[in-house]
Amino acid sequence: MDLFDALLLGLLQGVTEFLPVSSSGHLAIAQHFLADFSQPGVLFDVLLHVATMGAVILYFRRECLLLATAPFRRGDEAILYRRLLWLLALGSVPTAIIGLLFKGFFEGLFHNLPLVSLMLLVTGTLLFLSERFRRGTRKEDQLTWKDALLVGTVQGVAIIPGISRSGSTIAALLLRGVDGETAARFSFLLALPAIFGAALLSVDDMTAVAAADMPSYMAGMLAAFGAGLLSIHLLLAVVRRKRLFAFAIYCWLAGGLFLFLSR
Repeated sequence: MDLFDALLLGLLQGVTEFLPVSSSGHLAIAQHFLADFSQPGVLFDVLLHVATMGAVILYFRRECLLLATAPFRRGDEAILYRRLLWLLALGSVPTAIIGLLFKGFFEGLFHNLPLVSLMLLVTGTLLFLSERFRRGTRKEDQLTWKDALLVGTVQGVAIIPGISRSGSTIAALLLRGVDGETAARFSFLLALPAIFGAALLSVDDMTAVAAADMPSYMAGMLAAFGAGLLSIHLLLAVVRRKRLFAFAIYCWLAGGLFLFLSR
């Protein structure tokens, strides 16, 4: 793999993973126009997601530590985080089922540029509707098992390239009456087990990577990690200020443009 391609795709992944514009859709479009790009399965894409998972863990290190230690602590805070841990585990179930059952099917969609473009239009519509009808103020302690199952299902469907994982899951929670920052935090944390599972499913593809390509793979991951940290900070600011409309317009414009170019 060319080093320039790896860095470009890593930066693209880091920027778009947390902004509600579909990182998988942008990677699929970029790879479509990079003539010399190739990868075993979707291994490089998964490794870039692992890098952005590291960005989530670093950015939300306090929340991750509290979740990890909640079963062994007492007090009201521990009770809250034990409940949140249970909701994250529950939400991961539909994501895992969808991912395991349809892994091969979804991987095949990454080469379907018209479909990716259409899904960007869908993402834009979801963002528009969620911003238009958001009225909720529910916090973490008011999340329910219904919220977790719904968001986990949405996250599973968001494996389709062009459907933004962060955008669709945040939109689902906003439409359920959840506060914007709470929705974004839950969305980011729910991504961790999903990305870890996808990485496990792609372990076998590691043997197909040439030793000469490993520096490019590592460079792409580092670029995705750094850009991901900035992207998380930006999205939280956007959600607080209720500015998802701008990303809806972007998704409509990008989807429409690439749908036209794919004709």
